Amino acid sequence: MGSRLSAFWNHKRVLVTGGAGFLGSFVVERLIREGVAPARIAVPRSREMDLRNWADCVKAVHGVDIVIHLAARVGGIGFNRKFPGTLFYDNAIMGIQLTEAARRENVEKFVTVGTVCAYPKFTPVPFREEDLWNGYPEETNAPYGIAKKALLAMAQAYRQQYDMNVIYLLPVNLYGPKDNFDLDSSHVIPALLRRYLEAVHEGKDEVILWGTGSASREFLYVEDAAEGILLAAKEYDKPAPVNLGSGQEITIKDLASLVAELTAYRGKTRWDTTKPDGQPRRCLDTTRAKKEFGFQAKVELREGLRKTIEWYKEAHHGATGKSGCS
Repeated sequence: MGSRLSAFWNHKRVLVTGGAGFLGSFVVERLIREGVAPARIAVPRSREMDLRNWADCVKAVHGVDIVIHLAARVGGIGFNRKFPGTLFYDNAIMGIQLTEAARRENVEKFVTVGTVCAYPKFTPVPFREEDLWNGYPEETNAPYGIAKKALLAMAQAYRQQYDMNVIYLLPVNLYGPKDNFDLDSSHVIPALLRRYLEAVHEGKDEVILWGTGSASREFLYVEDAAEGILLAAKEYDKPAPVNLGSGQEITIKDLASLVAELTAYRGKTRWDTTKPDGQPRRCLDTTRAKKEFGFQAKVELREGLRKTIEWYKEAHHGATGKSGCS
């Protein structure tokens, strides 16, 4: 990847919103490995710069060549059900104001990173970008998904009216080291890893999980996602949205079995069917990303899970205390 990207990033000043977060930290690390001096990468912290405020958005994009907009308010099914208004407002207002501020500042390129939650609840599998508007998102994460999808409409409108080089990417569920393992707000993989690791640590003979386990998901290792985003920033310049994923689908039940195996959990798994499954199926058609900028995921799910488990154990010194669009 280095030979494909390094020259492009020479002398660029890059703003990475959410750059201190899970995905953002890997994007920043990759930019540095590509030769971008840390001093030329702006990573605004929410405690210092609130992107819900117009003045802070203007300040953030001043003097910047490339914006990679990753900042988002996110959570799992429970979080989405509890805070739908917050999720809609925060995600919509951040993206709208930042895009407009970047337009006024004549930013060279703006990369908006959306969400797979924007897809309709009953999208034919694999999800094709053309199906994005053919229905309403799954109810538990619809406010979040619609807020992010509105930014696609904005990107296309700004490209049409202002000839602004703004692109829109749709990553599938991400996972990997440094993910959010808070059980109240985490996505499915970190929640599963933590529950099973805790069960092993505490000698529990049963793990209770939400739903029926029949829903399916696709997962993309975070380092693969960072690579895809930077490749798109360099090579893609079209209005159509682009999926970023692995193209591999797995049911939550099979995922739970795999996590139990990798964490050496020997007890039983019980499914609480009074809780929602979320979207019935989720798997992306990744043809466009491969065709347009040569992106293809490299890390297989088993290997990615193993790396994530190792990181979690090391980060928590062997201890396992408590953990989406899910």
